[in-house]
Amino acid sequence: MSAVSIFEPDDRHPQTEDLTKGSVGRVLLRLTWPMLIGHFAVVAFNLTDTYFVAQLGTDELAAMGFIFPVVMLLGSLTVGLGIGTSSVLSRAIGRGSGHRVQQLATHAIVLALVIVTFFAATGLLTIRPLFSLLGARGHILDLIDQYMTIWYAGVVFLVVPMVGNHAIRATGDTLWPSAIMVLANVLNIVLDPVLIFGLGGAPAMGIAGAAAATVIARASAMAGSLAVLHFRKRLLTFERPSPRQLWQSWREILSVAVPAAGTIIFMPLAMGAITRIGAIFGNQTVAAIGAGSRVETFAMMAIVALAGVLIPLIGQNWGAGRLARVRRAQHLAMGFALFWGAAVAAGLFLAARPLAELFSDDGEVISELSAFLRIVPLGYGPMGVAILACSGMTAINRPLQATALSAIRLLGLYLPLAAGGAWLLGPEGIFAAIAIANVLASGAAVLWVYRLQRDPSPAADAARLPAAT
Repeated sequence: MSAVSIFEPDDRHPQTEDLTKGSVGRVLLRLTWPMLIGHFAVVAFNLTDTYFVAQLGTDELAAMGFIFPVVMLLGSLTVGLGIGTSSVLSRAIGRGSGHRVQQLATHAIVLALVIVTFFAATGLLTIRPLFSLLGARGHILDLIDQYMTIWYAGVVFLVVPMVGNHAIRATGDTLWPSAIMVLANVLNIVLDPVLIFGLGGAPAMGIAGAAAATVIARASAMAGSLAVLHFRKRLLTFERPSPRQLWQSWREILSVAVPAAGTIIFMPLAMGAITRIGAIFGNQTVAAIGAGSRVETFAMMAIVALAGVLIPLIGQNWGAGRLARVRRAQHLAMGFALFWGAAVAAGLFLAARPLAELFSDDGEVISELSAFLRIVPLGYGPMGVAILACSGMTAINRPLQATALSAIRLLGLYLPLAAGGAWLLGPEGIFAAIAIANVLASGAAVLWVYRLQRDPSPAADAARLPAAT
């Protein structure tokens, strides 16, 4: 292709799957299981890094403890950008705006590159001041510097594939993004011991090796994601956009992405506050909350996968004006959340003590973790309903309502109820408050999301968007 022709309009049609036809239940099932596998791969990725770094010693593990919140913050912003991309793309696909779909996908990747350049430059210049502010000192600060210098230099490989995979999912394809993430995480598992400990003749890089393994694995993910976007899905166009076109696309994506990122950030903030409340009762309670939260991550994986699927499914049908299918998808998803939550709660109630004994041999930790696993899961089904309601709101371009719902659940209910429960009943009061907050929030979530989805406004929604050019 010549240097001139790459800036001509791309007349290839995007390859997308029509999610506005067929059984809604079957579509949900078919899209969700690859998402579940991909999500499991991400969890395994994080656990693998922690396991191998822990073998280096306490200082290295402490360094990862300082690093984790910063990495998670940027990860939350990236997921928000991906959700914004998925939401606007799926609605454009539903409207049948082929060229606009290509513009939005391409402009989303450009936006990701602009944002990542800013964060990489800022991060590299502020490693020591930032982590000193967080409390890192001496040798631990040196270890953080080694890790984050490599991580920031390769952060583009984290952000771009995240946005690219969300764009692919908007087309109705969850298999390719999951395959890309699974392969990248397998590569990370292989590279971690090689680069950290210097196996097979490689230099022993220590904690810096964990960062290098992550960057290399994510680079492979970026290559795979861009290849699928361009060659298989035909979502990338090489036409030269005007500043006005870029701004229109970025404004549309960011109007969803910024509230979505805020919604995601609420959860770690709320859990941090609950951990602080639990610290009043000692390290055993903190350990119980931490271990219980890890169990919760696995228990809720199916709901998180379903929430990711709901955005492209509802988005396409909303864009096409298929309101009955929008409500059917929301109804089935919420019904599954209640069923799954009840099944998980029953299983954890019966297995609470044996599971607690896997995490600790301290009698008090075992007792409190057992209580956590018997009480908190009673709210998993309702929590799933609230999470899926947020996804449904985001899919129909109502991200501020989704953020408000999360704020009500996590800040308006979780925290005051947890503080009151701790005062009245101790640690068990905190656990009960978490479950009660989820139950109360789910009622509001159902009423709110169904009211929004009764609004026959896809046409009005489309009218507010920039026209295809």
